[in-house]
Amino acid sequence: MNDAAIHVTELLNQIASAVCRFLLAPLGLLPEIPGALIVAVLTGILMLLAFKYTSNQNAIKSVRNGIKAELLALSLFKESVAVSLGSQQRIITGAVKLMLLSLLPISVMAIPVTLLLGQLSLWWEARPVRIGEDVVVTLSLNGTVRSEWPKVELASTPGFEVTGGPFRIRSRREVCWELQGRTAGGHHMVFDVDGRKIEKDIAVGDSPMRISIRRPEWNWFEVLLHPAETPFVAGDPVKSIAVQYSGDTVWTTGRYSSFVFHSWIVFWFLISTIAAFCFRGVLKVSF
Repeated sequence: MNDAAIHVTELLNQIASAVCRFLLAPLGLLPEIPGALIVAVLTGILMLLAFKYTSNQNAIKSVRNGIKAELLALSLFKESVAVSLGSQQRIITGAVKLMLLSLLPISVMAIPVTLLLGQLSLWWEARPVRIGEDVVVTLSLNGTVRSEWPKVELASTPGFEVTGGPFRIRSRREVCWELQGRTAGGHHMVFDVDGRKIEKDIAVGDSPMRISIRRPEWNWFEVLLHPAETPFVAGDPVKSIAVQYSGDTVWTTGRYSSFVFHSWIVFWFLISTIAAFCFRGVLKVSF
């Protein structure tokens, strides 16, 4: 069951990556905040449209009108205990009905929104390695502490230089290198593990880039969190490969950090929600 879930998630990630690699490409040309604002507003509108066409709008309007009528009754007959109690009960019942009517559209949107957040994390979770900056790369091996160690090598390329390592952490079966960015752009690290070539992406530069922090292990949650690269399958000598990119981004430093509570997800959620409320009248959506 777990393997099936991982395969499905990987397939969905591939589809989302193919679509979002094109649609989110302008983020590489825009400053982070304006780009995030545009994405949040557009996704808020799209989610609003999805809610409209996957929900029973007539039923929602009827329930909302009923709640408004009961609120009016509360204000007109507030001196009558019987009327007030009856209206309050019907208001609570209406609120429960609205929640139930929202379950279907929320369920429909859950998977696309989750995949979208995974793609957005590739842009905003960390920044690229700057030219001349050092970064640590960690390759985790499968097996136990007593398992035999394979021969693992990593060569320098024009994009980066290996300045230290390999360093072996035997208790955790990890091999680490220290790299230094040399040329801006997206590059491939090629590891030689007992003669087998294994790749991992690395991003170098000053401008916003699509960044894969980790090539994940064969684990459903890991695959969901790190959608850019294919996971290592169970039985591979390598468990995962991670680049310790700096989290020093516009979201955690500078004048915007306090506003977004140090999180791009909070920013996205707030702006997309505000956009949905602002456009619900224009698009004639009830929720």
